[in-house]
Amino acid sequence: MSKTLGKGRKMELPLDEEDGTFTNISLADDSEYRSRKLSAKVEGAPTTMMNADMDAVENQVELEEKTRLINQVLELQHTLEDLSARVDAVKEENLKLKSENQVLGQYIENLMSASSVFQTTDTKSKRK
Repeated sequence: MSKTLGKGRKMELPLDEEDGTFTNISLADDSEYRSRKLSAKVEGAPTTMMNADMDAVENQVELEEKTRLINQVLELQHTLEDLSARVDAVKEENLKLKSENQVLGQYIENLMSASSVFQTTDTKSKRK
């Protein structure tokens, strides 16, 4: 004997020949198969979408990281340029101050040599 199941599927029900009754057959196996098949379809589509979403998120994170690093490099370049300019300015000022110190040193030597207070005296020649 056959029994029609959903979607035109038929299931053969075996007849127990000893007492003439039908044997009960569990449909759990069929439902597990349908459940797994449905689960595979449901899981497959979102998994693909999730993978695509994860890839997009990873790409976005990588892009943000690259942008952050580029901005950091540019900022460091500007800082380096500023520091180089400052070093050049300090070198120029250092040279200027050295030159001024030389001029002042010569001026002080000239004043000391012109003044009688700072002239060297020969004590032996005065005693004789």
